[in-house]
Amino acid sequence: MSSEKSCIVRHFNYFHPVSDEDRELLAQLEDSATPVRAGTILWEEQDEAAEFSTLKAGWAFSYRNLENGSRQILDIYLPGDIIGLREFAFSQRLAGVQMIEDGEICFFPHRNLVNIFHRSFTLTSILFAVASRQQVMLTERLVNLARRNARQKLAHFLLEMCQRLKQTHGNGCESFRLPLSQEVLADLLGLSTVHVSRTFTALSDDGLVFRDRYNVKIPDLEALKQEAGFDDRYLIENMRPLFNGAKA
Repeated sequence: MSSEKSCIVRHFNYFHPVSDEDRELLAQLEDSATPVRAGTILWEEQDEAAEFSTLKAGWAFSYRNLENGSRQILDIYLPGDIIGLREFAFSQRLAGVQMIEDGEICFFPHRNLVNIFHRSFTLTSILFAVASRQQVMLTERLVNLARRNARQKLAHFLLEMCQRLKQTHGNGCESFRLPLSQEVLADLLGLSTVHVSRTFTALSDDGLVFRDRYNVKIPDLEALKQEAGFDDRYLIENMRPLFNGAKA
């Protein structure tokens, strides 16, 4: 496919400009896309971990099933994201992955990533930056779960998604599509579905967040950041230049 239309090329280019050659190399990771339906489980915990995947279209999430029958959602994946990066050094899957909506997924074996390591210093550096960012976001998710109240948890998550969608689409995020059910939000934020509903209502009553089914509007980003105690240091704008101005 054309690198200009590639989600993963746009995603990587946000970290550092990539050359035409690197664009074509990245675009290969979106070849042979497989259509997948909402609810499809891409893999489960303890499955063999021998490949990565790129999400070409649609949203997905990773999760862990708990002993009491509940689940904890760990990550939300958007088009352009690489899924399974943390499992590169492991033989088994550490978490399951499920599609949130209809989309397209591209699977590629670990050796393809090693090929990128050999062929492109720039892409290798960006991949390490992507992995670092994923780890930092997971750390922030832990803080959100453990130390913030329901209003702060939801507000913080919405602001994070706002920023990530801005990266993916290259425009503002005061209004965006959030195709997550209350059940998914509850499993992500450690709340009940009723508590999620009540929290949306409370934020709406205060004029901070308006939600109409899967559409979210944030009329005042700064006010919501104050409500959440949102510190954006863990997001990409705080990342240092990968090459400190040197050519890759």
